[in-house]
Formats: sequence, C-alpha cells, structure tokens
Amino acid sequence: MARKEKRNVRFDNRHVRLKTGETQKKNGYEYRWTTKDGKRHSIFATTLDALREMEADLAADQHDGIKTDIKGLTVNDCYNLWKELKRGIKDSTFKNYIYMYEMFVMPTFGKKRVVQVVKSDVKRFYNNLCDDQHLKISTIDGIHNVLHQVFQVAVDDNYIRANPCTKMLKELKVAHGHEVEKRKALSVGQQELFLKFISETDTYKHWYPVFYIMLNTGMRVGEITGLRWRDVDFESGFISVNHTLVYYNHRDEVGTYYSINTPKTDAGKREIPMIEGVKEAFEMERRYQEENGIESKARIDGYDDFIFVNRNGDVQHQGTLNKAIKRIARDCNDKVLLETDLDENPILLPSFSCHILRHTFATRLCEAGVNLKVIDLQRTYGGGVAPVGMNGEQLLRQESRALNVLSVLIEQFLGDTMI
Repeated sequence: MARKEKRNVRFDNRHVRLKTGETQKKNGYEYRWTTKDGKRHSIFATTLDALREMEADLAADQHDGIKTDIKGLTVNDCYNLWKELKRGIKDSTFKNYIYMYEMFVMPTFGKKRVVQVVKSDVKRFYNNLCDDQHLKISTIDGIHNVLHQVFQVAVDDNYIRANPCTKMLKELKVAHGHEVEKRKALSVGQQELFLKFISETDTYKHWYPVFYIMLNTGMRVGEITGLRWRDVDFESGFISVNHTLVYYNHRDEVGTYYSINTPKTDAGKREIPMIEGVKEAFEMERRYQEENGIESKARIDGYDDFIFVNRNGDVQHQGTLNKAIKRIARDCNDKVLLETDLDENPILLPSFSCHILRHTFATRLCEAGVNLKVIDLQRTYGGGVAPVGMNGEQLLRQESRALNVLSVLIEQFLGDTMI
C-alpha cells in the first residue's frame, strides 16, 4: 500500500512517487479530481503506467476544451438533444429520421456511451445491419445520415474530438461491392411503345393522361398527384408548381396520412409550359371523370380540387401509380412477345417507376440539344430578386421570354416522339 515518507509526499509499495490525486488501491491505482462545478470524479487502472496514460489523455481533453465529466452520456442522450434542436427540414424528412433511429439504433447501439464509441464500433454496427439484419445499403444510408448528425452534436458540444461515423458508410459500400444503380431513361422507342399501349388498351386507357403529362412536363410524382385544377392555366399555357403531396408516418395518434409540403421561399416555385398534347391530356382526364361520375373529395391541409383522383375521389398514391406501371409493362411485353419473335430483338419495356418518367423527359431535352439551365430560370430568379442591372419589369420580360422559348423547343424537338 502507499506509504508516507515526507510531509505531503506519497509513494506506492514500489517506492514510486505518487502525484497529486493518485492513490494506490488493493487491486491497482486510482486518480481523483474535482471539476469546476464541485463534482468529484475518478478513473482506475490496474497499473500506475496505465493510469498515467489515462491522466495524460484527460489533461489533453481538458486543455482542448473536451468535457471530461460526461462518462455516462449515451448515444441516445445525444439523439434526444439532436431531436430537440433540429430545425430547417421538412416534417416528413424529420419524421423519417426519427423512425430510422428509433427502429434500428435506439434499442442496441444507442445505449453505448458516447465517449467509448470508436470507428470500429460504427463499422461493426453497419456490418450487422447489412449482413445479419439484411438491410439494403440505401436503408443503412438513411440510418447513417441521422447517426452522423447525432454524433456531430457530441463533437460540437465538446463531448468527443471527432465524429466516429465519418467515412464509415463509404467503407461499407466498398467492402460490400455496392454500386449505385444508374437510373436509365426510357428510349424513344420504349416511350412510344408505353404510351401507344396505354392509349389502345381499354383496361389501362384511364392512366394515359397522368403518365403522358409526366412524360411531357418532367413533374415529380408528388407534384403531379398534388396538382389542382386551379394550378393549370389553359389560357396562358402554364402549370404552376407550388406544392407537393407527401404521404408519411407523422408519429402522432393518427399515424400515416397525407400532407402538403410547400417551398420555403418563392424561389422554390416554378411554372411549366404546356405543349398542346399536355392540354389535351388534361381535358381527357376531365372528360373521363365527368363520364364516370368521379370528382375530387379529398381536402388536405386546406388544399382541395385535386386533378388526379381515384374512383372514390381520393388523391392518387405514388405506390398505386408505380403498381400501374408495373402491370402495364408486364401486359405490354406479353403482347409484344406474342406478336413478335424474340430473335427479332423487339422493343420491350424495362422495369421502371414514376421517377424514370421525369428522367426520360430531361433526357429527351438533352438529346434535342436543349440547355436544361433554361428550365431553372424561373427558379433561379425567383423570390423577386432580379440579377444585377435588371429591374423588376425587365426580369418579368426575361422570365416570360425564356419560358415561351422553352415551350417552342418542347413542341419542336419532342413533338414527333409523343403520341
């Protein structure tokens, strides 16, 4: 045991001088200190050399402003702080973050102490999600997104020096040979086949307007399903895109339901010119609903009079549209293979989703030599802020001219490929 040989000078049983705060115990050594708030803390090691290494790390942390009195702080504690402070994102995105963390992180990894988590722990956790729980890399990507933010709170508050999640997802992708599948647009032939089959098949003819409009405007699925009749100006020939329909778990007593997302600023709104075929598709949808006694009954966050609704008058769900595309592609390919020998390499429809229709629209414009930056003019100069040297009236003329030019380009370059 430690023994005194001089006043205020102490030694251990090997006659090694002990520093202030060090004490020899029966099974090792202990170091005690008091923080500025008056709380006492201690660390223990089986050898004096190991204890002094810990003391050196402690001194370095104190010098760099790293807090040393949070040994019991868990990852879940940091998550709760992150959840309390997080702002500036859409509610649907925030609720998805919460779901990802509480489903996959909180019950296990979240119980770890923040100061003890190292990169290898994160790598082991991600490998477990991938190999044992069989989660897709895209799902783990979402988990990583929120977990990295949670640890960044600990870094910013000086609980830890560095974020242990940094580069861990990239290493996981490399280790598992993951490559992001490149989304392929429909070819001109596939696009023609898709629209032609829908227009000529009674079972699917009612889907023609929505898919034709998506292919000829490049609208996102949430924009097209949330579109209202008042957003379509047939006289000026423009569609006003000013909100998005979203469907997600709100994590309240109701659960999963629709909401409307609106842009944070006017710059997030845009207008899309309509070619004649798009106008006709809207009119076709109107006639179909009138003939079948269908009318919009949904009211979501004060929004109503939706254009694309089902037979019950409810808004269309993205999953319903994707399932319709899957059935259309299946039956279309069956028809083609019945009429054409496979050796002749017939055009067939691939497996694709609503988003590919937006991608196809952009691809057709690129193939036609259209500068896609023209499309963003309204968005770039939105919010009433004119570029230097341009007043409000000049800005309005510039926007109008650019959108009119775009409309002409769509007619000129895409007219021959649309049914």
